[in-house]
Amino acid sequence: MADSVASKNPIGILISGRGSNMRAILDRIASGSLDARVVLVISNEAKAAGLAAAREFSVPTLVIDHRDSPTREEHDAKMAEALEDRGVRLICLAGYMRLLSPSFVERFAGRILNIHPSLLPAFPGKEAQRQAIEAGVKFSGCTVHYVDEHVDSGPIVLQEAVPVLDEDDAETLAARILEKEHELYCRAIALHFSGRLRVSGRRVLTHNTC
Repeated sequence: MADSVASKNPIGILISGRGSNMRAILDRIASGSLDARVVLVISNEAKAAGLAAAREFSVPTLVIDHRDSPTREEHDAKMAEALEDRGVRLICLAGYMRLLSPSFVERFAGRILNIHPSLLPAFPGKEAQRQAIEAGVKFSGCTVHYVDEHVDSGPIVLQEAVPVLDEDDAETLAARILEKEHELYCRAIALHFSGRLRVSGRRVLTHNTC
């Protein structure tokens, strides 16, 4: 845990529910396998189970209920101020169930990551696993991407494929994809902080720093 405290890579995490990817990030930081520290977890839902999970790791939490703001922009401005006050260098969405406003995305351009349970650009939006089952594809998976102003359309950082089995339904496929999500998200965070990524248009290029 001492390494995570000393890390110069402060992360803010946005959640709306249980935050399983958030917990995976916190577990890897605690084990020393991810050089980062989570300085704030924000939820738009006061009853989000992930808030209690964050407190188990002694991570500061904050509830900013979107229903208390008349517009999305005002709600997102409150989040932005809280994140900047903590010196956040990267924002990770972990089951955050609201679209971010263009002003928020612009304010943190190139510093917001999201993970989506499909091989984008296939099956964006909600119920991606069900979309994959209904389409009859043989492979789905997960994608970590930078967030832009559109839904699940930002530059892709990493992807990993998961086979769709004949006996799969949306729930079983989702569970197997989630296992890959936990590993892939942490790899993408480490890659972001490595200085090896460069966004060019809608592409993410990886280069050596030596």
